[in-house]
Amino acid sequence: MDKNIKKNNLQIKGFFDKLTSTISYVVYDKFSKECAVIDSVLDFDYSSGSIDYLNAENIISFIEKNNLSLIWLIETHVHADHLSAAPYIQKKLGGKIGISEKISDVQNIFGKTFNAGTEFQRDGSQFDKLFKNNDEYQIGQISCKVIDTPGHTPACTAHIISDSIFVGDTLFMPDLGSARADFPGGDARTLYKSIKKILSYPDNFNIFVCHDYPPSNREAKWSTTVGEQKKNNIHVKDTISEDEFVRIRETRDKTLNMPNLIIPSIQVNMRAGNLPPSEDNGDVYLKIPINSMKNLV
Repeated sequence: MDKNIKKNNLQIKGFFDKLTSTISYVVYDKFSKECAVIDSVLDFDYSSGSIDYLNAENIISFIEKNNLSLIWLIETHVHADHLSAAPYIQKKLGGKIGISEKISDVQNIFGKTFNAGTEFQRDGSQFDKLFKNNDEYQIGQISCKVIDTPGHTPACTAHIISDSIFVGDTLFMPDLGSARADFPGGDARTLYKSIKKILSYPDNFNIFVCHDYPPSNREAKWSTTVGEQKKNNIHVKDTISEDEFVRIRETRDKTLNMPNLIIPSIQVNMRAGNLPPSEDNGDVYLKIPINSMKNLV
């Protein structure tokens, strides 16, 4: 099929979770009705330890209302600021959960941090698909490609779906810049190179971000373009050199606190969104390491 027709097939619906400032996406081919869910959110109340499924049910409702067939549940990386709802959605609608093959790097780091034990496999086997750099897949008639974008974490990827790029945490809206690079396995210089890889695509390619933390003078947004990022991004516009970016990014990272949900998020997301196994009383517990987390950033 002609590439221009394929582009016209693409439909994108964003779901903004205000509590975590996360945007999840349903991406679908309007003709075949096949779809993917990118970076879903599980509702979690830290103070009570309770889980809810409002965000997930909104996505499920949209998919069912539009008679879509769920093929993929994509994680752009192991999120540290929200829990993934991928297994819950998968149980309801099917589909394969996919992430970078470098997930094992993250699992090795945090498997030790949370003393996960031998039951926790550190080979990515909790996921249905481990993407390699430049892997391709389909959503109906729409061609998709995965590129590695490490720097924020070792297992970050961007997904090029037709003329749209889903960048995870690698880039934010132009007035906010880029993701932090001080997590384990993160690196500001590597992040710069990953961003430049994304910005090597044509200027008219759309960019969809995973988070937006809007200043008081604007509402939340999640769509921009390669050209707009190159012209206006406060961290990586064309007039900013690699060395200057590294200085900006590392200086900024020193001022940041850890995300509020990093402890529960990583324990769940490194398991493909599944909770740790229940203990002998039948209950499930998340661990809080004392002092060790602060040494990771």
